[in-house]
Amino acid sequence: MKLLETLPPFDRKSGNLNVVIDTPKGSRNKFAFDFDRRAYVLKTVLAKGLRFPFDFGSIPGTVADDGDPLDALVLMDEPAFTGCLVETRLIGVIEAEQTKDGKKERNDRLVAVAAESPTHGKIESINDLDETLVKEIEHFFVFYNRERGKEFKPLGRFGPKRATRLVRKHARKKK
Repeated sequence: MKLLETLPPFDRKSGNLNVVIDTPKGSRNKFAFDFDRRAYVLKTVLAKGLRFPFDFGSIPGTVADDGDPLDALVLMDEPAFTGCLVETRLIGVIEAEQTKDGKKERNDRLVAVAAESPTHGKIESINDLDETLVKEIEHFFVFYNRERGKEFKPLGRFGPKRATRLVRKHARKKK
């Protein structure tokens, strides 16, 4: 999808973060864009009872340490659809470490709210979210990764400034 490679992380007019939805809220199917096939593919199916708590997507114009675009969990009023571009506001990041076969790497989870969201529109920071909700999000990623033979360990929660720095750090350099 050319969008993931050419669109900048932040919208030039509004300053909002661009997120392309990979997996809609409530889905057991985990989708991801395959750059070689130039299509979304079904990556895995979550165990019964495990569903994505919010829309999950990729930030165009970024490259994470694993070579894929940075990921973001997007709080919205209703689920979007795979491939949908959503303008969002970053509210924070759950910094985390992921371990597989003894190899550790950072796998931070950015958290954003849809710019057009009556329910979440007033949220400015991850600290504005209910503590129980944030714990549930962290637990989702712990269980999701455990099912894949990985350990996901949250290291800390930080607000929108730190999250924005993370996106800028991983922005694809223009050639």
